[in-house]
Amino acid sequence: MMPGGKPKDFRGAVRKLFGYIGQYLPGIIVALVLGFFGAVFNIIGPDKLSEITDIIAAGMMTGIDIDAVARVGTFLAVLYVLSLLFNYIQGFIMATVTQRVSRRLRSDISRKINRLPLSYFNRNSTGDVLSRVTNDVDLIGQMMNNSIGSFINAITTFVGALVMMFYTNWIMALSAILSTFIGFFLMSRIMGVSQKHFAAVQQHTGRVNGYVEEMFAGHTVVKAYNGEREARRKFNEINEQLYTSAWKSQFLSGLMMPLMGFVGNFGYVVVCIVGALLATNGHTSFGTIVAFMVYIRLFTNPLQQFAQIGTSLQSAAAAAERVFEFLGEEEMSDESGKTARLDNVRGDVEFRHVRFGYEGTDKIVIKDFSAHAKAGQKIAIVGPTGAGKTTLVNLLMRFNEMNSGDILIDGVSIKDLTRENVHSLFCMVLQDTWLFEGTIRENIVYAKQGVTDEEVERACRAVGLHHFIRSLPNGYDTVLDDKVNLSAGQKQLITIARAMVENAPMLILDEATSSVDTRTEVQIQEAMDKLMAGRTSFVIAHRLSTIRNADLILFMKDGDIVESGTHEELLAKNGHYAELYNSQFEQVS
Repeated sequence: MMPGGKPKDFRGAVRKLFGYIGQYLPGIIVALVLGFFGAVFNIIGPDKLSEITDIIAAGMMTGIDIDAVARVGTFLAVLYVLSLLFNYIQGFIMATVTQRVSRRLRSDISRKINRLPLSYFNRNSTGDVLSRVTNDVDLIGQMMNNSIGSFINAITTFVGALVMMFYTNWIMALSAILSTFIGFFLMSRIMGVSQKHFAAVQQHTGRVNGYVEEMFAGHTVVKAYNGEREARRKFNEINEQLYTSAWKSQFLSGLMMPLMGFVGNFGYVVVCIVGALLATNGHTSFGTIVAFMVYIRLFTNPLQQFAQIGTSLQSAAAAAERVFEFLGEEEMSDESGKTARLDNVRGDVEFRHVRFGYEGTDKIVIKDFSAHAKAGQKIAIVGPTGAGKTTLVNLLMRFNEMNSGDILIDGVSIKDLTRENVHSLFCMVLQDTWLFEGTIRENIVYAKQGVTDEEVERACRAVGLHHFIRSLPNGYDTVLDDKVNLSAGQKQLITIARAMVENAPMLILDEATSSVDTRTEVQIQEAMDKLMAGRTSFVIAHRLSTIRNADLILFMKDGDIVESGTHEELLAKNGHYAELYNSQFEQVS
């Protein structure tokens, strides 16, 4: 069993991998044929070397036939040059195929990421997913580049050397085979034992990457809470597991090469002894013994290659299992058959008895939520942490799918719309800012086409960011990287400007002003009021002072609406909202 309780399916993974390779089969066949002939040319060499040796040995008494030696030598040189050329072309073809397969795997993983539900990423760490995209795909590529061509060369050389040995002298051939039989047996045993350790290495590598990514993202928190010792202890624990698995797999696979080297040297000794006995009795020539010295090397070298290929295949099989396990994860439902589409949206949104619980848990987060937001209204959603506010927005955006109930936009169920269409109806500003390495202009425009510089500047002026950007050396073309230090508030302002530029018919603000100071908050609030004018807006806020002008305030608790109304109406009720609002007012006072 694999960590996490999933059974091994190495053979299935390898079959799927060869399915990827299938479209490049003609090129691979050409490469293998070239490798085959390259190996055959190398096999013919020892027979000609034996011929030269016999010519020289015979000529020691009567005179060496220089013309015969030159003729055979020239033939050998041509053979080895052709072998080199064929192997070079084979390597070029295999490198091309390898990189194309790796590129296709990475592209498929990238597309797969966009088709996976949000629940998958709630269950799995980002580092583990990245490990599959990078480490595992690279291991597969290395295996293909180093092993496929080597295997055909090795098998051809192995069989060819075996045939030539029997053709040359069957007694010496049997002696060589018996001396290497022990190597085959031990190699198969080692490969069987080491496979589970190679699988564990890939799993633990993913865990290490996931933990490092997690700790790096929360480095400030780790420092603030003096958690370095615990973080180091946890990392050492995971790292020790990786070390143990890697040590066992590398130790066992490392035994193969010395073992095959010993078998090869032992074969030399056996051939020398048997050849000497046969030569003494006149049953073989000195040239045959010289040829056999080369044949035994040609015969045992493939055994060492088989050992290397076996090690590479074990690592690649474990990596392929992880890659195809990811590619086989359940995707979001196919929406290619949906024809309904909303373009000209008024912004009327209705929640009808929405019920939702996260996959894999029995806990229901949203129990029976019903509400109606009229077009152009500002709807504020407030409540204690864990009440289901952000979850409700995720359902509206179809990041998660409802267990039951429905959400309608302008009377059309979002279930009948594609996710892409639903996403295009909203612009979002989240509590967690996300900026990528690119210019400020690129971060604000992001995926929207046809945005002018004037529109970008207008949005930045609205949020009070224009003056700061102009003060930077390159203005709007300043690249946001490690050299540019932005405060949390400035990052949030950029994401708010991005939402303004998006100019979608509806708006979602999830704690959008939580990272800015009070003065900036007032400025942003004024800009947001302009942005929300005429748009249906959903605002999640803990600072209740920011949503006093909302048309409708929904107070959520334990997945249900317990109070609703305007700011004044809810204060008059003197219920949950009034208690929360007054507590914040007391804190400010």
